[in-house]
Amino acid sequence: MQRSFDDLGAPLAEVTFCVLDFETTGGSPQTSLITEVGAVKVRGGEVLGTFQTLVNPGCAIPPKITVITGITDRLVAPAPTIDSVLPSLLEFIGGSVIVGHNVRFDMGFLQAATRRWGGPLLGNQQLDTLALARRLLVDEVPNFKLGELARRLRLPNQPSHRALEDALATTDLLHYLIERASAWGVTGLDDLVALPTITGHPQWRKLALTKPLPRRPGVYHFRDASGRILYVGKATDLRSRVRSYFSSDRRRKVAQLLRETHDITFQICTSTLEAELIELRQIQAEQPRFNRRGRRAIKPSYVKLTTAERFPRLSIVRSTSSDGVYLGPLSSRRAAETIVDAIHTALPLRRCGGRIAKSAVLPVAEPCTAQQLGVAMCPCSGATSESDYQAVVNVAVRALTGEPDLVLGPLDQRMYSLANEERFEEAAAVRDRAGAFVAAVSRQRRLSMLESIDRLVVETERGDRIELGPGATDLTTAEPATLDEALCVSSWLERNAEKVKLVTADGQLCSPLPALPDYKPVTSP
Repeated sequence: MQRSFDDLGAPLAEVTFCVLDFETTGGSPQTSLITEVGAVKVRGGEVLGTFQTLVNPGCAIPPKITVITGITDRLVAPAPTIDSVLPSLLEFIGGSVIVGHNVRFDMGFLQAATRRWGGPLLGNQQLDTLALARRLLVDEVPNFKLGELARRLRLPNQPSHRALEDALATTDLLHYLIERASAWGVTGLDDLVALPTITGHPQWRKLALTKPLPRRPGVYHFRDASGRILYVGKATDLRSRVRSYFSSDRRRKVAQLLRETHDITFQICTSTLEAELIELRQIQAEQPRFNRRGRRAIKPSYVKLTTAERFPRLSIVRSTSSDGVYLGPLSSRRAAETIVDAIHTALPLRRCGGRIAKSAVLPVAEPCTAQQLGVAMCPCSGATSESDYQAVVNVAVRALTGEPDLVLGPLDQRMYSLANEERFEEAAAVRDRAGAFVAAVSRQRRLSMLESIDRLVVETERGDRIELGPGATDLTTAEPATLDEALCVSSWLERNAEKVKLVTADGQLCSPLPALPDYKPVTSP
């Protein structure tokens, strides 16, 4: 059973731990068997119950093991087999966090026994007191064996190489380590599980800067010694995200960022949408040195079908001020060029540049390359009538204004034809063009929907309300002021459509147009 995110973030006083210890016939789960089981279930420092039994391994116990544990063949002869013990043991463990001193050893035997028994393997969260002790007591003890730690720390229970006694000693050690870990801001299970990795980080002593961070959505700021913002980020859980910089985040510049960080500040938000918008605005206002994305406002490009001229063609423009049919906004000129290539692959629109005056006599020049290759109906050949060309233009207009299949259909045919001929690189290029076209149409639809909304109120899973539209009262999320913010809001609505509850909608919230296919590359398992 996998632990949920809420379980991992629960206060340690509310987490149920099950401390396990096994005595075995040897050190390998593949060749050795369990001879004794000991388990202690605790929560909030209180023992909820214990589990102890000898186990008949069905084989002779090596003499050296008997010397260490005192467990003999005669002692385990009347004991139940592990198959008889497992149902009760697994019920005792339940969904608790499994703890052990070198927990991999105990879990290896438990999983091997469960596999042989035919039961499902456990997916419980695990916690290793050995790893915790190595981090928190590194300068205080000569070694980290359970007996040495119990003796030096004067734990109430001392281990004896018997399962229950060792489990009780490990429980005492767990409580001691939790108390020591609180000095480093450890308050939840996720903090405790990550601590062995975090404390190995070169900047782990700065972990104390994260103590005030709440488990709420918001925006966080890494600041240097003078208070300047080095980096701005957003998070669903501020505490978990910022602490991850000390453990799981392996981005190249994180080490340098943490070296220069002297303070971490934050701003709590009512929703992840508010966090995304505030992050965007603060990055553009502060220009933090370690932020790479979002520092510059998007300068959109559009693909335009120039319907006002004699033989309309596709062009890439920066605004929609003149007559024409537009697809966009697009994030870059390169994206626009890919979409132009997609439309040209599907429809034989002319590719030669320049306006053709209404009084011009055709042909006006030598046929262009596209006309000579037979992939475009360019008027430069003199063989294309205005009426025949207008029929192609009409199809292009329909494709750009609500019928994208008129472009995607020919692209699909071309892609599969190339694949059947084993021209896979060319097929992949056509697939990428189709994907870029779909992405542009999807973005345009989302923005059009957002513009059509007079007022929208949704409720998040946390119960927070978000209000959008010109008449909204929430100034943080009311009306996107820039294209960047409009894209942020529209993307958030699409990603979270199944996670929010619709309260009020004044305007068209859904699209009457059919869903678009997905052209993402398929990766092998």
